[in-house]
Amino acid sequence: MREANVGLIGLGTMGSALALNIAEKGFNLAVTTLHPDRVDEFLTGAGELAENLIGAKSAEEMVAALTPPRSLILLVPAGPAVDAIVETYAPLLSPGDTIIDAGNANFHNTRKRAEELAARGLNFVGMGVSGGEEGARNGPSIMVGGAKESYVPLRPVIEAIAAKFEGDPCADWLGPDGAGHFVKTVHNGIEYADMQMIAEVYGLLRDGEGAAPTDVGTLFESWNAGKLNSFLMEISAEILQANDDATGKPVVDVIMDKAGQKGTGRWTVIEALSLGQSASTIEAAVGARGWSADREARATGENLFPGDAGKCEFDRTDLADALLAARIIAYAQGFQVLTAASEEYEWGIDMARVAEIWRAGCIIRSALLDDISDAFRSDLPDGRLLFAPAFHDALTKGTDAMRRIVSTAILQGLPVPAFSAALAWFDSMRQARGTTNMVQAQRDFFGAHSFERLDQPGSHHGPWAQKNS
Repeated sequence: MREANVGLIGLGTMGSALALNIAEKGFNLAVTTLHPDRVDEFLTGAGELAENLIGAKSAEEMVAALTPPRSLILLVPAGPAVDAIVETYAPLLSPGDTIIDAGNANFHNTRKRAEELAARGLNFVGMGVSGGEEGARNGPSIMVGGAKESYVPLRPVIEAIAAKFEGDPCADWLGPDGAGHFVKTVHNGIEYADMQMIAEVYGLLRDGEGAAPTDVGTLFESWNAGKLNSFLMEISAEILQANDDATGKPVVDVIMDKAGQKGTGRWTVIEALSLGQSASTIEAAVGARGWSADREARATGENLFPGDAGKCEFDRTDLADALLAARIIAYAQGFQVLTAASEEYEWGIDMARVAEIWRAGCIIRSALLDDISDAFRSDLPDGRLLFAPAFHDALTKGTDAMRRIVSTAILQGLPVPAFSAALAWFDSMRQARGTTNMVQAQRDFFGAHSFERLDQPGSHHGPWAQKNS
């Protein structure tokens, strides 16, 4: 019987695409699924690539097909399905073998599984894979976390199947236990923010100016040729210029304005808050998806509080500059969350390398990422991407434009939650003296929490302490 370099469990959309990618790169791959009858169907559909594929109908067959030390990729729904597979396969594996969870798992679960399997002599790797079905098939961005030694036998396969940016594989080991899955989580959080910002620009032009989808699409197409170049801008331009076969209308006009989410955006916000960081642009995007789900209530609100602001105009250069600045801010917030987590969990994540991994294959790939990686390899003021000299002019110009855009939108009653959040965070970060001195005074007044003084060390109470005693 032929032996496989690696095994893969899960032949859904992503699993099937990744399996064909691995086989196409010349590696022997053993495949199985939670529904064994799907294996033969997959092998038949693989055509000539089936020569590099070995079908397994049971856990025992899968383990027997793998060359030690064994590497087993899971592409199944996060949670109970992963735990069930781990419990099935762990007794059949040998010390030094590796189980790789390539789904969108919560990094806390990855850390827990890594610890539990390490006690049994096995490696558990959390591997973030970005790029959707097309990326999985032709080259995704891959973020690996786990024991560093477990990446050694995996590396040839991972680098072969990953997207390439000027020849450099967009894949790497980023740190132990949950590092890879956490980086993927933050990637998805930034993705939420970027998608929402693009949608807000579309909404301003649609509802503020009455612009047709094709006109907005043409504008986005022109922007994609410049500093706003990105995968999300590219596909947004294409979406807005596409027509529905059934009605002849623009496709975007027949799609219900009700968006779903799978959890990674929420996880980013939750972890940011637990780490004492702000991910306000991502939080706004997550909130906007939540509001979108309450479609019936929004219809009631429109009847109760109708708008009569009329039409307005938005300067196209202002819109482009504002979007660029807001995108920089979203990246800056995401990387700050990554930095805080890396310190908290002692992962040692190389932020420049993360930016490089995201330059191709992933959903948030954009022209900004070269500048971001260069910024992290230089001396950043206060260690923050927001203060990188390379972005100073774009932020100065773009936030001025954002003030005009957000002001007009608010006066016209047009919602721009992500732009508003980006601007508020930026203004807070450029104000040396904020207003939380008032908050601290309030906390001390009603709860005797004390406060620090500017002119004296130590912990202090206000004059109201005697009054309240």
